Amino acid sequence: MKHGHFLEKLDDTKIVSAIHDAEKKSSGEIRVFVSRKTPVNGHETLALAQQAFAKLGMSETKHRNGVLLFFAPGTQQFAIVGDSGVHEKCGDAFWQEVAAALSDLLKQGHFTAAVLAGIHKAGAVLAEHFPRDRDDRNELPDRVERD
Repeated sequence: MKHGHFLEKLDDTKIVSAIHDAEKKSSGEIRVFVSRKTPVNGHETLALAQQAFAKLGMSETKHRNGVLLFFAPGTQQFAIVGDSGVHEKCGDAFWQEVAAALSDLLKQGHFTAAVLAGIHKAGAVLAEHFPRDRDDRNELPDRVERD
């Protein structure tokens, strides 16, 4: 997954629409971040994802239910970071399910489809554990972030 190739194949419009649709069913917040950095291993990828999570203010949501899908295409790595509320209610199985949904599609070069699958899977679990509040508002922007 070459970095430029990944970015050229990424359809931001479809991704933003999927985030918007997923968030209609939940009070959760989903963000996507694509990094130009080249982490050397999974631990460094996760650390970069956690930094992006903090930088994007994702721990500031009312229910602590933000999920970040982080991609480092230069090294073919990704990480999924969720806030404390998500991890508390969903556990490790959630992260494994979302990662599995992404992994196969990324390997096949279906980059936008992989991101959409991750959003869909995260959105379904967030809807189950964090149903939309009557007074819910979109706490974080629906867009693809990059560094």
